Amino acid sequence: MSLAAAWIIARLELTQRLRSVGWFILLAVFAVVLLGVTGLAFAVYSWGEFVGAGVFSIVVNMVLLLVVLVSPTLSGNAINGDRDAATLAAVQVTAASTGDIMVGKLLAAVATGGAFLVVALPFLALSLLGGGANPLVLLVSLLVLMVEIVVVAAIGVGLSGLIARPLFSVATTYLVVAALAIGTLILFVLGGMAIRSESTTYTRPYDVQGDVDCDSWDSYTTEVPRFDLVWWALAANPFVVLADATPTEFTEDGYPVDLFGQIKWGVRSAQQSPLEQRYDDCDMSSSSYQTPQELIDSTVPSWFVGLGVQVVIAGSLFAGAWARTRTPAKRLPPGTRIA
Repeated sequence: MSLAAAWIIARLELTQRLRSVGWFILLAVFAVVLLGVTGLAFAVYSWGEFVGAGVFSIVVNMVLLLVVLVSPTLSGNAINGDRDAATLAAVQVTAASTGDIMVGKLLAAVATGGAFLVVALPFLALSLLGGGANPLVLLVSLLVLMVEIVVVAAIGVGLSGLIARPLFSVATTYLVVAALAIGTLILFVLGGMAIRSESTTYTRPYDVQGDVDCDSWDSYTTEVPRFDLVWWALAANPFVVLADATPTEFTEDGYPVDLFGQIKWGVRSAQQSPLEQRYDDCDMSSSSYQTPQELIDSTVPSWFVGLGVQVVIAGSLFAGAWARTRTPAKRLPPGTRIA
């Protein structure tokens, strides 16, 4: 495989897209959306000292959302689209190897997703004017975002090589990405609600004067959902991976200052068992009164597991497409156009 040949393939792919007026309209619409989101984000976080950190986290999550929504359309027909137009065979008879074609298509898809990040750079820079942003948070979040762009692109290119028809490969790419972004959330909610157990809550009683009795406990039992048994379903969610991998900044009260930390707090809270709840008004240092920072520090991260699942899925699809695209072709779907 030659990196020079792969880059030529990528340049050809990008040149075709740059000739389309619709591509520039899409980027312009994205810029307008980011402008509105950035303005609203400044209004949301105007109350604190970490305005820049909060706005930055919203813009980064917005870029990831647009990549998830748009990238499948642009990468889901990378290979079968050329095969359907009878241009893939013309490239295969050149000195370009199968690896050159696959890597070139992947580079083009990654560059397409990266274009959204380039458009967002002025808004990310604008968010820093609010102050309170941690350089490590900025670096890690952008690195994870770029990895997610590569994963989504690899899924699209892989399915475009495995499925003969461009329409079905694009639709399947959307389904796979939706399964990661939305399906994991649905599985978490429905799975947690379906599994239920009895939970006992202990509280201190109060006397007729309204004073707490620290020598006894009251208790009652209710049936609660068991989200702690299915929290792992969220591990492969791209937004959870981004939030969980990004270092969290906290206020003096122990609350997260940005959207990354708030998502992480919600996911980590789901790890807590609800089978016994103890509210001790006589001991305000009880574990029932954990701050978000204490809760996050006492739970386990899952981003590396979720990212590993994503990489396995994307790598398997990409490897399958590589084998399907290799020439001479041994087995192809019926009706597949060769030249």
